Amino acid sequence: MPVARVTEISATSPNSFDDAVATGIERACKTLRNVEGAWVKDMNVMIENNAVKAYKVNLCITFVLDDSDQL
Repeated sequence: MPVARVTEISATSPNSFDDAVATGIERACKTLRNVEGAWVKDMNVMIENNAVKAYKVNLCITFVLDDSDQL
C-alpha cells in the first residue's frame, strides 16, 4: 500500500494567482517524484506603492514515497 507525504511550498507571480500556482507545481515536479496533487493553502498579494506587485500562494504538494525495494 503506497504512503504519501505532503510538503508545503510558496510561489509568486507578477501576473495572477493561477500563474503562481502553475509556477509552484512546475517547480515542485522538477524536484519531487510521484507528485499526485496539490491544494492551495493560502493566497495573498504583495503591495508596493499602493498597487499589487505580486500574487503569492502557499501550496501543499502531495507525492507518493518510493518503496524501498524500488530504490
